[in-house]
Amino acid sequence: MSRERMIHVAIPAMNEADFLPATIDCLAKQTFKPFKVWVCVNQPEHWWDHAEKQPVCENNQHTLHYLNEQDPDRFRILDHSSRGKGWQGKAHGVGQARKVLMDRISQHARSDDIILSLDADTLFGPDYLYSVNGIFSRYPAAVALSNPYYHPLTRDERLDRAMLRYEIYMRHYAINMWRIRSPYSFTALGSAIAIPVHAYRKIGGMTAKKSGEDFYLLQKLRKTGWICNHNNQLVYPGTRYSDRVYFGTGPALIKGSNGDWGSYPVYDHRLFDMVRKTCDFFPDLYTKPVETPMSDFLRKKFRESDPFSTIRHNASTKEGFVKACHQKIDGLRVLQFLKETSARTTVSDESALISYLQQFHPENLLPEQKGGTGYFSDSEIQNLHALDFEATGITLLNKIRNLLRMIEISHQETDRP
Repeated sequence: MSRERMIHVAIPAMNEADFLPATIDCLAKQTFKPFKVWVCVNQPEHWWDHAEKQPVCENNQHTLHYLNEQDPDRFRILDHSSRGKGWQGKAHGVGQARKVLMDRISQHARSDDIILSLDADTLFGPDYLYSVNGIFSRYPAAVALSNPYYHPLTRDERLDRAMLRYEIYMRHYAINMWRIRSPYSFTALGSAIAIPVHAYRKIGGMTAKKSGEDFYLLQKLRKTGWICNHNNQLVYPGTRYSDRVYFGTGPALIKGSNGDWGSYPVYDHRLFDMVRKTCDFFPDLYTKPVETPMSDFLRKKFRESDPFSTIRHNASTKEGFVKACHQKIDGLRVLQFLKETSARTTVSDESALISYLQQFHPENLLPEQKGGTGYFSDSEIQNLHALDFEATGITLLNKIRNLLRMIEISHQETDRP
């Protein structure tokens, strides 16, 4: 009798001795039992020779000791932190750890097994693995799952304010990508990704990045098929400052808590409309050059007078041409366009958010007696129109986050292959 499909949980760990046991405890409580846990404890080798890095080195040794006490039939430990085993040269960081983990799993797993990516400070309910297995049984053509997430509040006002601001940025971005029907409408969190082994092998594995490896992995997968974004089971990534990567949640919280949100703006919804209009021109571009809202950006980015000429020459059908356009003008290019164009505008993050809600969800900004949903109280509605991410109360910011999450769920539930 053939065995059940196995879920292989991949966890990179660096300086995580205080957090990893809670994640492992969540795994121990899973109702879905056919799973293995792969942990890569990692750091650069040269850290052993730097006094300021000694606490991390020692922390990693505590993690290894803890892992070696776990069930050897369940756990696979990749030691890239002990003396003589650390990362050498430029190949290091969380991206390298995820790649090593996923590559090793791919070597040992069956094609229908699942790689489940977590972080060492991620929490989730006892049915999470069961739900992931069910999703890929329900949607066998799915090349990945980008699982819904929710960052817990900590009662540290400064940290919570930064976390809510960052999550509002992420959810507003994802919602607008769905709104314009972009193929790249997903949120990339390394703590909330699942991939069938056959899909991972099809893309030739992941590319190691110092940061953002989760985004590039999902984008690579999306070019081969459909990514599921809906699950009733949430993951709860850790809400904490971290400088272990160059960009992402941890660094965003550090920069944001110091007032620097330049890398994470709430984009004006009209910029997303420019992307949509450009994509609407793809069928027309099959026969001749057409000026689009993104044309100047694309000519500069690709250093081509007509960025679509090569695609036009190689495509034998209009459908193939449009698909190739989406492959070239991918999620990275859209994000670059939004960032560059947004930097030339004077619209504040608060104004961009309220403008989006007024344009697409005005019912949420009205009290019930005036035809609204009553989601916000009268006083909260007044405060919304004077929204200030640095001063508005945590309770109201959290309600904004939750409203965006509800809107996001409505998109996720209707997204199908």
